Amino acid sequence: MRQRTPVFVNILIITVLLVIFYYLFVQSYSFLASPYFWGTVVISAILAYIHSAIGDLIENNKFKKLTAEEKSAYLNEKKIPFLKRQYDAAFKKQSETEEKDILIDHGFDGIMELDNQLPKWWVGLFWFGTVFCAVYISAYSFTDFAHPLTEYEVEYKEQIASIAAYEKDQPQVTIETAEFSEDNIAAGEEVFKTNCVSCHSDGGKGGIGPNLTDNFWHNQPEKTLFKNVFHVVENGVTGTAMQAWGKNGVLTGRDIQNVAAYVYHINQEQPPITPAQGGAPAYGDEAKWEKQ
Repeated sequence: MRQRTPVFVNILIITVLLVIFYYLFVQSYSFLASPYFWGTVVISAILAYIHSAIGDLIENNKFKKLTAEEKSAYLNEKKIPFLKRQYDAAFKKQSETEEKDILIDHGFDGIMELDNQLPKWWVGLFWFGTVFCAVYISAYSFTDFAHPLTEYEVEYKEQIASIAAYEKDQPQVTIETAEFSEDNIAAGEEVFKTNCVSCHSDGGKGGIGPNLTDNFWHNQPEKTLFKNVFHVVENGVTGTAMQAWGKNGVLTGRDIQNVAAYVYHINQEQPPITPAQGGAPAYGDEAKWEKQ
């Protein structure tokens, strides 16, 4: 007759599982202050004690049917601490004399089934995995080890620092060195949405500021459209709400290069947004840009 797991071990396992399940649903440990959680723990403990009491009754009934030798062996084994029994079950080699204890009281087609122990390497690996899992969950829950949000924050700060270092080491983009590239359009659109959309509206259709999709421009200091946009954004327009984004230090040369690429894209590579489509009316003179 085999020894049963002590009730306090079962209660500990149940409590740990409840903590894990509650945390999965709540995503915080606030439930530890909830009476519902502790009520669940108490009810689970009571059920575990009831289960253990029923097991004791069955065990006592089976004990009466044992021989004197079997009773003595059972009582001696019961004196062995639970953890030592678990260790022996995992790593101690099974003796031949124990074969009679692993016979299952049924057979099939004349074959007697043995409740043999699993291979020691398998059981040892199982317990190692169990301990590792417990350590990992504890480290994940109560420390910053392997926490995805913490790792994300660290990597994000490292990337921002590397970008800042790159920007510092790279020569600043000027109107002389700026070049149009389709790779800069997406970044330029983000700059436009952050700084320009309040005056020029979505897609550059115009509002407080002029329509950037048509071919009429009030300010034409440069010969090409791309350079012209760079110049206006960098220096602003005196007497208007158009500030000098570059000279005021709000945008870097690279930002201006990107937004100039975006304005070039919506002006030259997309159809203009006419007043009938919600665009602002023409403002300024018709431009005759040189080819980019």
